[in-house]
Amino acid sequence: MNHRHTGTGSLMVTIFVFPGVRLLDVTGPIEVFASANEFGGRYRLNLVSADGNEVTTSAGTRLRADRSVDDARETSDVLVVPGGPDWDRMIRDDALLDIVRRLTANSRRTASVCTGAFLLAAAGLLDGRRATTHWRYSRQLALRFPTVRVDPDAIFVRDGTVMTSAGVSAGIDVSLALVEEHCGAEVARAVAKDLVVFMQRPGGQSQFSVRSRTPHSRQEMLRKVLDAVAEDPGADHTLSAMARRAGISSRHVTRLFFDEVGATPARYVEQIRLEAAQAMLETGDDPLAVIACRAGFGSPETLRRAFVRHLGVTPSAFRASFRTTGMAAATAPAAAGYPSDLAASQPVP
Repeated sequence: MNHRHTGTGSLMVTIFVFPGVRLLDVTGPIEVFASANEFGGRYRLNLVSADGNEVTTSAGTRLRADRSVDDARETSDVLVVPGGPDWDRMIRDDALLDIVRRLTANSRRTASVCTGAFLLAAAGLLDGRRATTHWRYSRQLALRFPTVRVDPDAIFVRDGTVMTSAGVSAGIDVSLALVEEHCGAEVARAVAKDLVVFMQRPGGQSQFSVRSRTPHSRQEMLRKVLDAVAEDPGADHTLSAMARRAGISSRHVTRLFFDEVGATPARYVEQIRLEAAQAMLETGDDPLAVIACRAGFGSPETLRRAFVRHLGVTPSAFRASFRTTGMAAATAPAAAGYPSDLAASQPVP
């Protein structure tokens, strides 16, 4: 790795890598800390694997470790615990969890990236703490580890000496926060400009999923209803159908939605169906009639009205916005300035 600071008073950043780790979870923080050294930072970066050997990431790229866990005796100022797609296997790997505990015990601060939060939780390091993870997995984190107070909307969460961050690119956000803590806002701002990212991105994860921002319900009957809507938005989700599914009265279903979801059953179903239609428009070429049927709107006109009412655009216009990255527009002369030059494109974790 380049840009290592070797002067006195440097800060040690240890990044734990393991087979199946997600590449960007590792390289995002590395780029932030390495870039900080170009603006007066004082970071030493070390990749640590279980045995000191290289590991293969989930993308197939090989990463060379600097040392083994047994050789990592120096106290780290920051430990970065990345995640991986196969988090379910990771949290059942006792040797992996033991390493996380050992490295954390020898670090002043621990920061997880994406599903790395599952490793911290399984190692018992998030008990009683607030935490976050990728919006797609926040509900799983809450269900598997009920002692963790999961915030599904946060980009990153700080609770004592432990920090957790959302989806893969949120590793950049949490690393920038650490640079600001160590080196000041001016250095962090310079790094953000250098990497062409927001120093503090607007909004939270709720912009990515209706389901993720629905509070986790401890009512099994309501969870059953919510899961059924999410799994098949196009099915029958009338109030009476929900009541039959939950085995309670329609009035009770409505009361539970108001108390725990903060919306009527009909409004919640429409939001989930809208999200499903958006996903189909973003990724496929199906006709609007097919999308309307699959998402549960029934007809293209009903779909169009929902889009205009909630998003202010038609389904066709929404689809067109995902046909290009905007490269042609990006090559045209633009107004100078930062971060206004990023305003047209919001990063996705």
